[in-house]
Amino acid sequence: MSGITGVDAAGGRLRRGAAVLLEVLRSEGVDYIFGNPGTTELPLIDALLEVRDVHYVLGLQEASVVAMADGYAQAARKPGFLNLHTAGGLGHGLGNLLNASVSQTPLVVTAGQQDSRHTISDPLLFGDLVQIARPAVKWAQEVAHADQLPVLLRRAFHDSTAAPSGPVFLSLPMDVMEELSAVDIGAPSQINRQAVAGGLPELARALAGIAPGRLAIIAGDEVYGSDAAAEVAAVAECLGAPVYGSSWPSRIPFATAHPLWCGNLPTQATAIAEKLGAYDAIFALGGKSLITILYTEGPALPPSCAVYQMSSDVRDLGRTFWTPLSVVGDIRASLQALLPELQGQTQANAQAYHAAGQQVAAERQAHRAQARADVLVHQSDAVIHPSVAAWEVVRAIGPDIAIVDEAIATSSDVRLFLESAWSAQYSFLRGGALGWGMPAAVGASLGLGRERVVSLVGDGAALYSPQALWTAAHEKLPVTFVVMNNQEYNVLKNFMRQQKDYISAREGTYPAMDIVNPSIDYQALARSMGVPSTRLTRATDIAPALEAALATDGPSLVEIVIAAG
Repeated sequence: MSGITGVDAAGGRLRRGAAVLLEVLRSEGVDYIFGNPGTTELPLIDALLEVRDVHYVLGLQEASVVAMADGYAQAARKPGFLNLHTAGGLGHGLGNLLNASVSQTPLVVTAGQQDSRHTISDPLLFGDLVQIARPAVKWAQEVAHADQLPVLLRRAFHDSTAAPSGPVFLSLPMDVMEELSAVDIGAPSQINRQAVAGGLPELARALAGIAPGRLAIIAGDEVYGSDAAAEVAAVAECLGAPVYGSSWPSRIPFATAHPLWCGNLPTQATAIAEKLGAYDAIFALGGKSLITILYTEGPALPPSCAVYQMSSDVRDLGRTFWTPLSVVGDIRASLQALLPELQGQTQANAQAYHAAGQQVAAERQAHRAQARADVLVHQSDAVIHPSVAAWEVVRAIGPDIAIVDEAIATSSDVRLFLESAWSAQYSFLRGGALGWGMPAAVGASLGLGRERVVSLVGDGAALYSPQALWTAAHEKLPVTFVVMNNQEYNVLKNFMRQQKDYISAREGTYPAMDIVNPSIDYQALARSMGVPSTRLTRATDIAPALEAALATDGPSLVEIVIAAG
């Protein structure tokens, strides 16, 4: 009896809990398990020998594992599954688990637990996994018996994608994974989540009642999750309205080449308020689009600017700012229903809306031309200016390669220079905890069917998760890592410079913010993990070197030395 392990069984055949788990994963369409194994995960690792169509992606540290699953889930638009190593491994992964939670990435997170018969003796590596995970997930539970696995796993996959989407957690004791069970795993439920919001005729009248040119649309991260870029564009064109992205985005969910795209909002409340002061109202699609970093006096939204919002998450509506009307529903399905209503309400004034859209497009072109002119001023600097690096990198990448960005020193310029008809090209570090970008790019490549991905990462951020280089090489993934190296924590220095009462700002001295003495050899680091690399110090070399790297079959690293300060 103890030798029965088969995983192809339906109900009625005894097999171990780990085999039951893999049966459920296969039925849920799981292609990859992202993990880093330890003693408590050995039953699952052993069961994998009988399942050739579920591929285990080895990450060398748990924070990297979580970010790989995050990048995969975002790119594939379905839940990522991962397996961590008991309390210590879960603890290692918490930073990126919090990132996933803030980004509302659907993840089914599991961790091996000590044999429940063993826990009374306080064994090595034991901890209360449910309590450790709970602050970073939608819910957490320990599986008590192998027979519970089908229900709890299917519940986890369901709840990870239910609004608001995000990670869920299951603790898997070793004895549960080894327990024999004849449980029937059943089949995945088919659930249509495309709920159409109510109140759309009223919303159409309200939006049409705003003077042409006085309404702005904010395309939040939820637009990407709903795959609603085309619908947002149609509404924007109908209203002649500019489309802005979130201040601190997880995605740019809109075509950056669209004439009504006006870039992402700034990250300070005063700057956001200044930008939105030109409008009488905003139409926010999704939630949490006005994230700020350091505190500034006053609200992000001017008192004269009304908020209309659409989200699948009812808790986000009216959360921070009063709204005269907001609606609950799937963004794509609801905009499809709203558009005919809106077209009817705006038809009589169509010419004015068209003129407003033309004005937005003209201002956008002027802004981009000025940005390009600013780059040209620094084109011949002795040390590569960050804006020049951003321009050359974006130019070399082109419009059709996915970008995963964690290079804070250049991220604003990168977003400014993007020009793509693809609304899924760009993703960013929404949660703010460094160490996400490099492994997320690895996961994104897998989620896109092993397609080319570019990881933009700062030199400081690159040191949080260099293990991603090894996984990219091991899996032979076409991921190009671009390290923007200014040998400092640039974003922190800039924040300190803004605080005029800081001693650091007055003296120009910033403790613990320079990555020197010794400097990091990123070339040696990459080569040590099987990744070819090159180092660039001249702006004219960026595009040729990056184009050459993008033409290779496997991973590569390009280090660009940029100016500090």
